[in-house]
Amino acid sequence: MSPVTAPPPTAAPPFVPRRGLRNGHVMTVYAWARTRAFPELPAPEARLFQVTPDTQVLARCYWQADRTSRPTLVALHGLEGSSEVHYMRGLASQAWSRGWNAVLLNQRNCGGTESLTPGLYHSGLTHDPREVIRELADRDRLPAFGVVGYSLGGNLAIKLAGELGEDRSLPVRAVAAVCPTTELDVCVRAIERRTNFGYQWNFVRNLRARMQRKAAAWPGTFDLAPLGGIYTIRKFDDVYTAPYHGFGDASNYYRLASAMRVADRIRIPALILAAGDDPFVPSSQFSDAAMAANPCVIVRVEAHGGHCGFVGSRHGQDVYWAEETTVAFLAEAMPD
Repeated sequence: MSPVTAPPPTAAPPFVPRRGLRNGHVMTVYAWARTRAFPELPAPEARLFQVTPDTQVLARCYWQADRTSRPTLVALHGLEGSSEVHYMRGLASQAWSRGWNAVLLNQRNCGGTESLTPGLYHSGLTHDPREVIRELADRDRLPAFGVVGYSLGGNLAIKLAGELGEDRSLPVRAVAAVCPTTELDVCVRAIERRTNFGYQWNFVRNLRARMQRKAAAWPGTFDLAPLGGIYTIRKFDDVYTAPYHGFGDASNYYRLASAMRVADRIRIPALILAAGDDPFVPSSQFSDAAMAANPCVIVRVEAHGGHCGFVGSRHGQDVYWAEETTVAFLAEAMPD
């Protein structure tokens, strides 16, 4: 058995929310709605990766001039997100300022890519980021990778680390996850609470619209007849996601696609940032023995932060604590 790689310490101080954002719902909505600009970032290169014979995924890539000598950040977005969401570009900005490359990966069908695959993505589909990293390591000769995922993308990051286990064939040095849905059923049950109706409906509205675009791009592939009767994420997964990927039903899908099933196998540094006031990703899941007993995994549950928010303030300007903290954590595990 290979020796366990101990995670570096997290030197970041406790998160202090910006004034007026101590409520988890307010923080969540503020971070989602706030317009951000990144003038320091160059225009990204759009790159397609062939991950299966019939499927390509799109990444927006920021390359340093000497890319083959620099670490690379791979960023994974959440449910119905894309490479364009603010935290993805925020991560790219953090990486760029350190002299790293940044690869912002769109999951299947996300970022306007419905025509690139006949299929759907799911919450545990680590195959795609694995193949992207493999191509970048083998073909582009990039030497070291760190992976950061938010929400559903956080589940992917943690699950990927668990699946890699002691396998060092891919040069993934560390992973980090912000508000990850590592126990999917727990998180879906949380978003089904009446107080979270707005969040769930927003996700479902986007999922339904995406299925309509998908059916237009691939006529005859999906039956849209049930779509009008879908009002919850669980129902959508029961009708479309789980059967399509061979899980059967949503309950089995949630069990098998959750990172918690493989968290005990993680052998590289892994950081989880969570918030006690996250409206629909309960922090209680992170006390599971699969994580708590694994010396490679550090879990930090902050009192505030909402869902993927963590907006603080410095010199009167918004500061995105999770972006800074995750990239700093990866940097400790990267080669000089």
